[in-house]
Amino acid sequence: MRSRSPLVNRIAIVVAAIVLTAVVSMATTLAVSRSIEGNATAINQAGALRMGAFQLLTIAAGSNGDRTPTLQEAVERYTAKLSQTSLTRTIPDNLDHPLSLQHQTILDTWRSSLRPALIAHPEGNPVSNNLLDATESYVSDVDALVSMLESRTEARIDLLHVIQILSLVFSVLIAVVLFLDLKNRVLRPLRKLVAIAIAVGDKDFTLKANLQGADELSRLGQAFDQMTSELALSYYELESEARAKTRELEKSHQALEILHSASRTLFANHDLCSGAIPMLQELEELLGIGPIRLYLHDKNASEPVEAITTATPERPFYCRDHHCNACLVKPEVYDELPVENNDGRRLMLPIRTPNLLLGTLEVWYPADKGLSETARRLLETLSDQLATAIFLEKQITEEQQLTLAEERAVIARELHDSLAQSLSYLKMQVARLRRLEITGEQQKTHDAILEELSTGLNSAYRQLRELLTTFRLKLDTPDLLTALRQTAGEFSERLGQEVQLKYDLPPNTLSPNEEIHTLQIVREGLANAVKHAEATEVAVEVVFESPRVQVRILDNGKGLPGGDQPQQHYGLIIIQDRARTLGGQVTVNNRDEAGVEVALNFIPKSRHMILTQQASAG
Repeated sequence: MRSRSPLVNRIAIVVAAIVLTAVVSMATTLAVSRSIEGNATAINQAGALRMGAFQLLTIAAGSNGDRTPTLQEAVERYTAKLSQTSLTRTIPDNLDHPLSLQHQTILDTWRSSLRPALIAHPEGNPVSNNLLDATESYVSDVDALVSMLESRTEARIDLLHVIQILSLVFSVLIAVVLFLDLKNRVLRPLRKLVAIAIAVGDKDFTLKANLQGADELSRLGQAFDQMTSELALSYYELESEARAKTRELEKSHQALEILHSASRTLFANHDLCSGAIPMLQELEELLGIGPIRLYLHDKNASEPVEAITTATPERPFYCRDHHCNACLVKPEVYDELPVENNDGRRLMLPIRTPNLLLGTLEVWYPADKGLSETARRLLETLSDQLATAIFLEKQITEEQQLTLAEERAVIARELHDSLAQSLSYLKMQVARLRRLEITGEQQKTHDAILEELSTGLNSAYRQLRELLTTFRLKLDTPDLLTALRQTAGEFSERLGQEVQLKYDLPPNTLSPNEEIHTLQIVREGLANAVKHAEATEVAVEVVFESPRVQVRILDNGKGLPGGDQPQQHYGLIIIQDRARTLGGQVTVNNRDEAGVEVALNFIPKSRHMILTQQASAG
């Protein structure tokens, strides 16, 4: 089975090479040692053959005494030594080998030359020159064999040395290669991996192993590189998320501070523009949103209408302070805001109490950036704050109206029970004086005084009756528009013609006190038109020309005598006093086309949370 581990394969190859080297070295050493086994004995035997040859000459000369064997016996023993195994086994079997040829030469020389000469030599006679030459020739051949055996043995030993050296060199090379391989493919990658691990521990993801190859450490290095890249990405993403969360929390904290400060402002001055717009603009800058618009519901309006906006190129119709430019921006700035035509998205948040929908908060934000959950929750908190402020303001307004109505009811009862009875009593006394018959020179003066008293009492009684009617009328009406409609209906019956009413005033623009004074001025103007103008057409206009409220009572009657405002007129004094109370002014002038125009204009002093679109009535 093939291993799938390159590193293990390399180690296995190195180990196999070392084992193979050892096996080859041991096998060749064993073979060489076996090949030279017995060479020393053979050399000794060959050396003994040289000595034996000279001993044979000694025996042939008869110099060894009686104990020396016969020449014949010595020759036979010598012949046997030539064939000894210890000598012949070192001779190769190959007949063409130099040792084999030299051995065969010795045998041939012995058999053909020296042995016959020794046998033929008379024992005890001196050695002849021929025998001596034959012996020396034979000994020379034996010396040659000994030299060849020695050379062969030395060659085998040298071969053994070479094999050992080669094995040692090869083993060293294998060890060096193994060391270098381990250094390059194991130690160095391990150092890199350890360095990467330490760097990752120190949040440094820039180090890379960059290991090439298919072994385990290379794959591990590639895995480390991939891991550090992914860790770096994850760490940077987490760091970015942490920074984003931190920024978002900071924004939330700042936004909460803004909301807290704005809530105090809203509940302190009861003014939506001055209390809400700066806060909303700060939120826009903080959250990167806007513009923000507030639409509120009113029972007299069919649709939710805009109450405030944080950015507009033109002054809104409901603006009552033309010195305030908080919501005004340049057209080029407005064109860059994320509105519907400028790649913006809209978030609509209801402004409501548990049982009542008060309005809607419209928030525009960039489509490419979106709106975070934190910003959404902050805006929901803002809508709740606005709902609470608006609801409380509505309650305060209703309580003021109720309190004023109760006060007016009390005043109406007091007037009816005291002043009205007193005036009735005085009228009865004037009637009694008329029935007295006074004659003489005082009659004319008496009649004039009675007439003046009667006129004054009738005028005072009429004014009192109108006051009582006004108080009682307001008690049953929810707002100024309804009161004016009822007033127009009342005077239409008295005039015999319909009184035209044009109402173009945002509801709740006026405080309850301002509504009362406005209604009284309208009633006084209508009373004068019905009583004195002899008009056939009467119209009332109540319009809002930002930032002023304009009230006009128009008729087509006979106009004012002399074309100028009457002086010291009781009704005019009353309406002028009411106009000063409102902080405005009233004028009474003849119209060019005929009739009289009573005009009142003033800037509402109170600012209210509830503003709706203009509603018209006629």
